[in-house]
Amino acid sequence: MEHETIIGLEVHTQLLTRSKMFCRCSADYASAPPNSHVCPVCLGMPGVLPTINRKAIEYAVMTALALQCRIPEFTKFDRKNYPYPDLMKGYQISQYDAPIGVQGWMLTETAGEQRRVNIKRVHLEEDVAKLIHRTDSVGESYSLIDVNRAGVPLMEIVTEPDLRSPEEARQFLMKLRTILQYLGVSTGNMEEGSFRCDANVSIRPEGSADTLAKVEVKNMNSFKAVYRALEFEASRQRKVAAERGRLYQETRGWADDKGVTQPQRSKEYAQDYRYFPEPDLPPLTLSPAWVDELRASLPGLPEARRDQFASRYALPEYDARLLAGSKALADYFGECMKAYHGPAPEKRAKTVSNWLLGEFARWINAEGMEIHQSRVTPPQLVELVEMCEQNALTGPAAKAVFEEMFRTGHPPREIAARLGLTQISDLSAVEAAVKAAIAANAQAVVDFRAGKQQSLTFLVGQVMKATRGRANPGVVTEILRRELETG
Repeated sequence: MEHETIIGLEVHTQLLTRSKMFCRCSADYASAPPNSHVCPVCLGMPGVLPTINRKAIEYAVMTALALQCRIPEFTKFDRKNYPYPDLMKGYQISQYDAPIGVQGWMLTETAGEQRRVNIKRVHLEEDVAKLIHRTDSVGESYSLIDVNRAGVPLMEIVTEPDLRSPEEARQFLMKLRTILQYLGVSTGNMEEGSFRCDANVSIRPEGSADTLAKVEVKNMNSFKAVYRALEFEASRQRKVAAERGRLYQETRGWADDKGVTQPQRSKEYAQDYRYFPEPDLPPLTLSPAWVDELRASLPGLPEARRDQFASRYALPEYDARLLAGSKALADYFGECMKAYHGPAPEKRAKTVSNWLLGEFARWINAEGMEIHQSRVTPPQLVELVEMCEQNALTGPAAKAVFEEMFRTGHPPREIAARLGLTQISDLSAVEAAVKAAIAANAQAVVDFRAGKQQSLTFLVGQVMKATRGRANPGVVTEILRRELETG
C-alpha cells in the first residue's frame, strides 16, 4: 500500500526589537557575556510585573498581514506551563486561543508547480534561556544556564498540514524567511537560532483522510537539515507501516551527524500545558484603523520585487526570481542599477545580474559569508562591468580583477593597472603572440589544416595564456585563422 507524506510546520523566529518581550533588557544578546542582559522579570523573580513590547505586536501584525491572515480585534497572552530547566519561571508567556493572526496562506512552488499552504495562526511568546552542556577534566558532565536569551520576542507561525514533501517544506521555509527579511522583522538566520523550525510528520494511505500517528521532529538548524530530517522520518514511518508495526505520537530529535531522528519524549497535548490567561498582562484590542495603517506601510515583498525587476529591466523570469529571492541580493542589485546612469539599462541589468548570480555568488558561498559582508561595493561592480563593456578587460582578466576586489575591496581600475591586466590594444603585440604560438605548436597547426577545428581552440588558449588573458579572444581567433590559412 502506498502512503503519502503529510507535513505541518511550526516556525519560531526571533523579532528584531531593541528590548525583550516583557521587560526593558536588551534583546541583542548574541555576543554578550553570559547572564549580562538580565533583570528580575526575565530571571523569573517572585512579584515582578511584565509589560508588553508594542514593537513586537506591530511586527507580528505586519507578518500576519503579509501572510494574508485575518487579524482579530481581540488578542491576549496566556501561561503555558511546563517544567524545563531553561524556563526560568516554570511557565512561558505565550498565546493560546486568541492569537494575533489566523486563517492565512502562502503559495509555494516546487518543480514548477504552485500550491497553497494554509497558515493556521501567528502568535507571540517569549524565548527561553540557553543551556550549555560541559564535561569537566575528570569526565563529569554538567550544564550551565545563560539567561540572556530568555524573554526575547519570539513569533510562532503554524501551518496547516498541507505540505506533501520534504522539498516543499524546504521551499516554504526559504520563502517565509525571505518575507520576514523583506518586512525587516527578523534576520531569519537559522544557524544563529533566530529562525527555528519544528515539523509534524505523518503518513496516510493514498486516497484516505485518516493519518497515522503524528511525530514532531525537532533540532533542525539549517534548510538542508530540514530536508534530510523530514526525508528520513517519512521513510522511517513508511517502513514501520510496511512491516505492520505501530507508530506512536512522539517527539523525535534530528541527529545531524548520524542522519537519523531519535526518540525524545511522548508528544504533549494542549491540556498537558494547563493554559490559562496571563493574569499580569491585560488583553489587547487591535483597532481596524491601526491594522490598516500597518497594512499600508508594508514594503514590497519578493513577488512584487521580482515583477519590478522583470518589467523595468526586461530581466528573464529566472534572473528576476533569483535576485528577488534574497532581500540582501535584491537590494545590492538595486544599488548597482542606481549607480548606472547611461543608456540601455536593460543590457546593463542583465550583465550585472550575470555577475551577481555567477562569480559574486560563487565567492560569497565559498567564503560562507553574507552579501553585506562583501568588500565589493555596488559602484565598484558597476565600474568593473563598464570596463568589460569598453573592452578594457577580457573575460578571464575581469574574473582575476574581481577576485582581487573581493579579497581587498580595492577599485577595479587600480587593480587592473597594478596587475597589468588591461586588455592589449596593440595589434602588433597580439600578432607576435599568435606567431609564437604557431611556431611552438606545429602539430596543432597540422591538425587544423587537416580539418580539426578544435586545434584552433587550443591555439587560442595558448595565445591567451601567453598574454595572461589580456588579448581579446575574438581578435586572437581572427588573426590565428588568417595566419593559418595563408601561412
